[in-house]
Amino acid sequence: MANAKGSAFLLAGGTDLLVRMKSGAIDPELIVDIKRIPATQAITKTASGFKIGAGVPCAQLGRDAALVKAWPGVVEAANLIGSDQVQGRCTVAGNLCNASPAADSVPAMVAARAKAAIVGAGGRRSVAVEKVVTGPGRTSLEKGEFIEAIVLPTPAPKSGDAYLRFTPRTEMDIAVCSAAVNLTLGPKGVVTAARVVLGAVAPTVVLVPAAAKAIIGSTLDDDALANLAAACEAACAPIDDKRGTVEFRTEVAGVLARRAAKLAYERAGGK
Repeated sequence: MANAKGSAFLLAGGTDLLVRMKSGAIDPELIVDIKRIPATQAITKTASGFKIGAGVPCAQLGRDAALVKAWPGVVEAANLIGSDQVQGRCTVAGNLCNASPAADSVPAMVAARAKAAIVGAGGRRSVAVEKVVTGPGRTSLEKGEFIEAIVLPTPAPKSGDAYLRFTPRTEMDIAVCSAAVNLTLGPKGVVTAARVVLGAVAPTVVLVPAAAKAIIGSTLDDDALANLAAACEAACAPIDDKRGTVEFRTEVAGVLARRAAKLAYERAGGK
């Protein structure tokens, strides 16, 4: 890949790559299939969390009981990508590298503090998922680098995560707006840590520290949720298009964040 004179692309699931090729959007000089590289083909539970190989199809995530228990929001997000047929090949690493602002798995991975294990001719490096995408269709990967795996940490005790999106259709659609929340509870159900992430409301996913701050120290009461929603709305910078207006996306971001926070809170053991 590093020595390719023209553009070089990786083939993991191919569910985005082949579409872009057939539409004429790209004309690669080189395509490298990674499906026979063992390190890319397994979900591995480690002492510090989970390693999801870049070639592991999303359908496989839903069949891993330990992963589903630890990170249900991440798995749910991954399982919203495409149809049942697409699920058999699409990957979370590919969903990330396609660099769409509306990617389903990315907000959930960012909320979970996931990292991308990147390998290239110059060696290996680990990068927070939110640092990989730099804009629509663009990533921070250097020529000759690719993501070998997505690494998820072991969730803290009494933690929960959730991902929700809005689409006009129930299936085979991309998010008009989405929200992911990961939070941890302390004594008496008080939120002690949180991450709130929005999708499809800016050129890249948006990590919203002000929204997390709004619910930390609370038991997710109405005032805290209202402040969370307001912070999410303030963080939005969406576009107007045929799928949704700026005003609609902005309001829905707050609504989805509230709902995702409540679901994550329940999953963490809150009442």
